Amino acid sequence: MKSIYLLVVLAPLLGAAVAGLAGHVIGRNNAHRLTVGAVAISALLSLFVLYQHVWGGVGPFNETIYRWASVGALNFEVGFLVDRLTALMMVVVTSVSLAVHVYTIGYMHDDPGYQRFFSYINLFTFSMLMLVMANNFLQLFFGWEAVGLVSYLLIGFWYRKETAIVANLKAFLVNRVGDFGFLLGIAAVLMYYKSLDYAEVFAAATAAPTMTLSIFGTEALVATVGALLLFIGAMGKSAQVPLHVWLPDSMEGPTPISALIHAATMVTAGIFLVARMSPIFELSETALSVVLVLGAITALFMGLVGLVQTDIKRVIAYSTLSQLGYMFVALGASAYAAGVFHLMTHAFFKALLFLGAGAVIIALHHEQDMRKMGNLRRYLPMTHITMLLGTLALVGTPFFSGYYSKDVIIEAVHAADRFGAQFAWWAVLLGVFITALYSFRLYFLVFWGEERLDPKAKAHITHLPRYVLPVMQWPLVALAIPSVVIGYLTIEPMLFGDFFANSIVVNPANDVLAKKGADFHGPFAFGLHAAVNPAFWLTVAGAATAWFFYIYRPQWLPAINQRAAGLVWVLKHQYGFDALYRVVFAGGGRWIGQALWRGGDQRVIDGLIVNGTARTIGRVAGALRGVQSGYLYHYAFVMIVGLLLLLTLFVGSWRGWF
Repeated sequence: MKSIYLLVVLAPLLGAAVAGLAGHVIGRNNAHRLTVGAVAISALLSLFVLYQHVWGGVGPFNETIYRWASVGALNFEVGFLVDRLTALMMVVVTSVSLAVHVYTIGYMHDDPGYQRFFSYINLFTFSMLMLVMANNFLQLFFGWEAVGLVSYLLIGFWYRKETAIVANLKAFLVNRVGDFGFLLGIAAVLMYYKSLDYAEVFAAATAAPTMTLSIFGTEALVATVGALLLFIGAMGKSAQVPLHVWLPDSMEGPTPISALIHAATMVTAGIFLVARMSPIFELSETALSVVLVLGAITALFMGLVGLVQTDIKRVIAYSTLSQLGYMFVALGASAYAAGVFHLMTHAFFKALLFLGAGAVIIALHHEQDMRKMGNLRRYLPMTHITMLLGTLALVGTPFFSGYYSKDVIIEAVHAADRFGAQFAWWAVLLGVFITALYSFRLYFLVFWGEERLDPKAKAHITHLPRYVLPVMQWPLVALAIPSVVIGYLTIEPMLFGDFFANSIVVNPANDVLAKKGADFHGPFAFGLHAAVNPAFWLTVAGAATAWFFYIYRPQWLPAINQRAAGLVWVLKHQYGFDALYRVVFAGGGRWIGQALWRGGDQRVIDGLIVNGTARTIGRVAGALRGVQSGYLYHYAFVMIVGLLLLLTLFVGSWRGWF
C-alpha cells in the first residue's frame, strides 16, 4: 500500500511540474490531459484506499517516508498516517478536484493562462493531500502553508485585475494571523509533549491530561493552551469569526477556484485539523466550548450577511462560512463524526453550486449581479436542474444529503452538556431558516421571475453553445448525484457504526452520537422524522418566505428595505469587521510605521545621529578655522594665554588653591 499512497500524492505534483515548467512546449490540450489524468489517478487510487481501509481489512498505516534532519532526539520527517479519516478526506479532495479539473477545460477555454491555471490546481491538490496524509506536525505545517500559498496564486490568478490582487493579499495576510497561532500551538506541543509525531503526542497528552503551564501568572492546562492555539490556525484557514473576512473577497478568482478551495478542500482543513486532534481537544472542556460558541456565531451571523448580497458567488461564499460554522459546532459538541460527515456532504453540493454559478456567469458574459438575471431556466435547463438539486441539499430537504448531516448536528448540539451548547442550538436552528431564505432567494432571482438581462448578456446567452462547452455540464451531473444520495447511503456507518474506528477519539461521557444511536432506525425512518422536526418546518418557512418576496410580491421589498435600512446597512458592511481591520489594524499599523519613520528614522537616526554628528563636526571645524588666521601676533597671543593658564594651574596646585 505504501507505493499506492506515494502515487496518490506524487501524481498531481508531477502534473503541476510539467504543466507549469513546460506548458508552452506541450501545448494547451496536452496540459489539461496530463493534469486531469494525474488527478484522475489520485481519485481512483483514493477510492481504492478507502475501500481497503473500510471493507478490505487494511489497518492504519503510519510510517516515515523520508527523514529530513535529526536534532538530538527530535526528527524532522515526511510521513504518512492513512486511516479511515484520512482515506475519506483523500476521496473528498481528489473527487471534487477531478470534477473541477474537468469543468475548467470549458470555463478557462479562452484564457491565456490556461496551462498555468492547470498547473496551479494540480499543485493545490498535491498540497492538500500532503496536509491530510501527514503523520506529524512538521509535514502538517508544510501542507498547511502550501495550500495557503497556492490559494494566494489562484485568487490572484488574473493579476492584472486590481480587485483580485487586493483579495489575494487580504487572504494571505489574514491567514498569517491564524498561522501565527497555529505555529505557537505546534511549538507548545513540541515543548511539553517532546515530539512532533501524532502518535507520540497523543500518547503523551493522554498520559498527562492534567499537565499545566504558567501563562500570564495563571496556571492553565497544556491541553487547553495547545488546543486553542491550534484552533486559531483552524479559524484562519476555515474562515471563522473574526478571521473570516478573506473568504468572500476571494471570489475575485476564477469560479473553479471557488469550488476547489472554498467549498470542498482548503477551508475544510481546519475541520480536519480539529477532528485529527480530537485526543487533545477531548482533554479540554474550555477549548471545546470556544470551538462551539465561535462556530455558532459564524453559522448564524454570516448566514444573515448572505441575505443582502447581490453577487451570485458571494451569496454562496457566505453560505460556505455559515456551513463551516455548523461543522465547528459539531466538533465543539464532541460530535466529530457529524462534523466530518457534514464536511463530506457539503463538499459535493457546495462545489455543485459554485460550478453552477460559474456556468451562469459564463453564459451571461461574466455577469455576476443577480439583479440582472431572472428566468434563466429557459436558457440553462441543465444548470437549473443541478443547481436546484444542490439548493435542496444545502437547505436540508429530507432524504437529500444535507438533511442527514445538518440535522444530526442540530440534534447533537441539543444533546450536548457543555457551556455554550444552548446558545449554539438556537443559533444553528435559526440558521436553518436563514439558509433556506438566502438559498431560495438566489434560486428564484436567477432562474425564475422577470427576465432582467441586459442586451449584451442576452446576446451571449442566446448563442450559448459557443460559450458554455458541453464539458462543463458533466461535472455538474457528477456532483449532483452524491449531493442527493451520499447522505442516505453513508449516515449509518459513518455516524452510528464503526466507520472511523480509532481515528477519532471521544470521551465516552461526551459521546452525544452514541446517545442518539439508540434512536436511529435507518436512513429512511430518519428522513420521515422530518415531519416532527422543527428544523424541517423552518426550512419550509424560509423557502416560502423567499418565494413570497421574490416571486409573488417583489414590489414589497423596497418598502421593507427602507424600513430596515439600519439593519441592511450593518449586514452590507459585514458588521464592520472590514472597517475595523482597515482603520484600526491596517491604519494603526501604518500610523505607527510613519511615526517611527518620522520620529525615529528622520529625526533621531538621520537628523540627530548621522546628520547631527556631521553638523557638529562642521561647526567645531569652522570655529577652529577662525583661530588659524595665519597672523604671527595671533599665534603669539594664544601662546601667552596658554602659558599663563599653565602657570596659574601650577602655582594654584602648589599653594593648594585647587
